[in-house]
Amino acid sequence: VFSDGRRPYQARRNATDISRRLCDGHAVKRNKTLVLFGYDWDRIEFKKLSREWKQAHAGFDLFSFPSSARLAWFDMERFSSLAALRARVQGARAVVSNHEQFGALAAALVAEKTGWPGTPVEAVLACQHKLYAREILERVAPEANIPFRRLDAAYDADIPEGLGYPTFVKPVKAAFSVLARTVHSHQALFDHTRFNRRELWIIRHLVEPFEKIVRRRLPGAGTAHSLMLEESLRGPQYCLDGYCINGEVRRLGIVDAIMYPGTDAFMRWDYPSHLPDKLQEKAEAIAARFLQEVGYTHGFFNMEFVLDEQSGQLKVIECNPRMAAQFSDLYARVDGVQLHEMALALSHGIDPATLPTKEPTAACASSFVYRSFGQTVPVRMPTASQRRAFSDAFPDGMLLQFPKSPGQIKRDFKWLGSYRFGIVHLGGDSPTDLARRCEHASSVLGWTAPYVEHAADLPGFIRNGDAWPAAIGTENASG
Repeated sequence: VFSDGRRPYQARRNATDISRRLCDGHAVKRNKTLVLFGYDWDRIEFKKLSREWKQAHAGFDLFSFPSSARLAWFDMERFSSLAALRARVQGARAVVSNHEQFGALAAALVAEKTGWPGTPVEAVLACQHKLYAREILERVAPEANIPFRRLDAAYDADIPEGLGYPTFVKPVKAAFSVLARTVHSHQALFDHTRFNRRELWIIRHLVEPFEKIVRRRLPGAGTAHSLMLEESLRGPQYCLDGYCINGEVRRLGIVDAIMYPGTDAFMRWDYPSHLPDKLQEKAEAIAARFLQEVGYTHGFFNMEFVLDEQSGQLKVIECNPRMAAQFSDLYARVDGVQLHEMALALSHGIDPATLPTKEPTAACASSFVYRSFGQTVPVRMPTASQRRAFSDAFPDGMLLQFPKSPGQIKRDFKWLGSYRFGIVHLGGDSPTDLARRCEHASSVLGWTAPYVEHAADLPGFIRNGDAWPAAIGTENASG
C-alpha cells in the first residue's frame, strides 16, 4: 500500500496501458544492470527478467565451496572499485543488490563511484550497524525502541556478571539471523558465545569488510566486531516492505512472520498482513522518521517489527537496507507486482510505480519454512517421484531444498538453533484454502506442515507451555 492508501497495482494500471502503447507490441529495451551477489532468491527472480533487463553479475556465493574461499581475501573497497570498472566496460548503467552481508554496501559504493542512482553509503552503514541503528532510533522514535547495550566482551571471552535475563543476543553486524537468540541465563549466554578456531575465523572475515568501511565513513558508530544485548520481547512479528525515491518513503506492504512456538525460528511468512490498518500506518511513520534521519533517500528497505504483547506497542527489531527477496514471489501472487523488476527500475532512477503489473493469481500467499529441531534426527529430502508429484499437484508451487552435510547441520544448530531444510511457496483463495493446500503439499513431500498444530510432531521440538497458547492465538488470527 502506498502512503495514500492505494496498492501498487491499483496505482499502476493506467501506467500499464501507457507502457503497452509506447512499446507498440515490442519489449522495451533497457540499459544493462550490474547485479551484485545475486544468489538464492535473487538468482531465481533476476533470471526471469534477464531477457528484458540485461544484466552483468559480480560477487560470490558465501555458502558454496570453492566460491566461499574468496572470503579469505575479500576487501569491500577493492571489490567495489573493480566491479565499477568492469561494469562500465560491460556496458552497465546501474547497480542493484539484495544481499545483506556484502551486496547492499558494495552496491552503494559502486553507485557512489559511478554516479549512478543508489542508496547513500552512510545510510547503509547506519542500518547494518545494529547498535548504531538503535542509537538513531532512540533519537527519532524512542517509543518504538527497546533497551539495548553492547556486550562488553570480546569473541569467546568471559561474560560479565550482573546482566539481566532473559535477554536477546545478536551480532552488531550480521545477517541471516546468525547467532541471534534469546538466552535465559549467564551459562546459556556463555555457551552460546563459545567458538572454535574455524568459527572465529569465519565470524571475523564476515565482519571485517564492513568494519573497514565503518572506521572510515562512520567512525562514531564504534566497532562492529562485537555482540549486543536487547530486551527480550514477546509478540507477533511483522515486516514492512517499501522503497525510497527522491527521499519519499513508499510502503509496498507488510508481511506477517509466524514463528515456531517458543523459538526464534521462522515457521512461515504470510501475505497480506493481518496487522490492523492503524498499526500499519504507525509502522510506516516510524520507518519514515528513521530513514530520513540516516539519509536514506533511494533504494528498497525492509523494517522488522514486533507487537509487544505487554505494552501493545510496535517495537523495531531492525531495518535492512535492501529488499526482502524471499517475499518477492508473495507480492507477485497477491498484488501482481514484480519486486525484483521494481528494484531494477529503481537502480536506473525509474519510478517503480510506472511499471506495468500482472493479474494477481491468489488472495493470499505464504513462504513455508521447514525445519528440524533434532540435530541427530536425519532429514529426508523428497525423492524424484515426490518432487514430480508436487509439481503435478501444485503447478503454481515453488520448492527449494537445502541439503547439508552433518558438519554444516551441526553449525546451523549452534548458530541458528535449528536446521532449515526446505521452503515451499504457495498461494490460496483464503487462509483456510492456503492451509489446506500446504498440508497436502507437505504430505506429498513427506514433510511436516509448518502450522502450530503440527509443530509438536517435529523431532526434537520442545513444546513450551507458555509460548503455545500465544502461538495458537496468532495462528487463529491469521486464519
